[in-house]
Amino acid sequence: MIRLPALAALMAAAFSYLTVEILPVGLLPDIAADLDVSLTAVGLLVTGYGLTVAVFSVPLTHLVSRVPRRYLITGLLALFVVSTGVSVLGGYWLLLAGRVVTALSQAVFWSVAAPAAAALVPPHARGRAVAAVFGGSSLAPVLGVPAATWLGQQAGWRTAFLAVAGLALLAMAGVAALLPTTAPRDGHAAAGAAPDTRAFWLLITITGITITGVFTAYTYLTPFLTDVGGFSASAVSALLLVFGIAGLGGVATAGFLADRRPRLAVRLPIALLALTLLGLPLSGGHPAAVTALVALWGFALPQVPTTFQSRVLVVAPGSTDLASATLSAVYNLGIAAGALLGGVLLPHAGLRGVYLTGGLVLIAALAVLAAEPTMTRRRDRPSVPAASR
Repeated sequence: MIRLPALAALMAAAFSYLTVEILPVGLLPDIAADLDVSLTAVGLLVTGYGLTVAVFSVPLTHLVSRVPRRYLITGLLALFVVSTGVSVLGGYWLLLAGRVVTALSQAVFWSVAAPAAAALVPPHARGRAVAAVFGGSSLAPVLGVPAATWLGQQAGWRTAFLAVAGLALLAMAGVAALLPTTAPRDGHAAAGAAPDTRAFWLLITITGITITGVFTAYTYLTPFLTDVGGFSASAVSALLLVFGIAGLGGVATAGFLADRRPRLAVRLPIALLALTLLGLPLSGGHPAAVTALVALWGFALPQVPTTFQSRVLVVAPGSTDLASATLSAVYNLGIAAGALLGGVLLPHAGLRGVYLTGGLVLIAALAVLAAEPTMTRRRDRPSVPAASR
């Protein structure tokens, strides 16, 4: 039996979490001006959030491994709503503290969301269920951040954060009412469909490199568009809408390729993102070129979490909860590392240098992928024992 309403509630929760995580990107100048802090300090709101998720995903998932998912995810979302609401009531340090608490709840959510979604459907449909939920997170930079950025520009950044908390409250009610109360280790989604330790760790490595490169640049997208791209502040929302519309096609493409061309599904978005980040610094001052590259970025970015998470649930060498926790930790470590790298480079290399660096990091991810067949052949030689589970 497929439980579509419960799946929709998980999708809304994923959408809310990633929206609130990267929302400072869209409101960077607004938050900095209101709180009287630097752009780099606001960038650290993304860094600290991602680093918290990276550090605590695996240990917290171990700690709550026996809690039924309905109770667990409902509690996590309740913590999200309260901490986000409190975070906008004061200054910079209260905002940072509130985001750390929200990040702690997200550290567990990303670890259990995919297995919980897969458990809602028969085994042959679990890939589509996972794609649906992580499609929600993929749509956050596509729709959630542009919409919240627009709201923040009209009514203030605090209102934008409260709106996302309101959506999380609705998701919490849906999870509490609709998700079945089952033990986490029951059902077909508890382990990978085709466990492969080498493939899993290679994917984890590529994830870390890719997300570091992307967020080196993405954290500073708004100032890049205004200071280098030559767009007015009011035009940024329109460009983010272009980003979002293109992302809808990216999500659809990811779902199609993940089932039919899994290797291409991993390679394509990385190549397109590298092209985007290297091309944007060379296109500043040419609005048509910048707009086209922003659209390409929007098309490619949502494909990464969707296809990578779907792949993890296939090759996970043990518990899918812990495999997903590892992916979440590395993904968010990449977000933190990228935001930090961009912040360190910004005063010295400028926005163009930050974007070129992000592009070069993505080229490194492609180089690791290109070496994959050679690595596999060497490890599969009879003289080398196969990795044990």
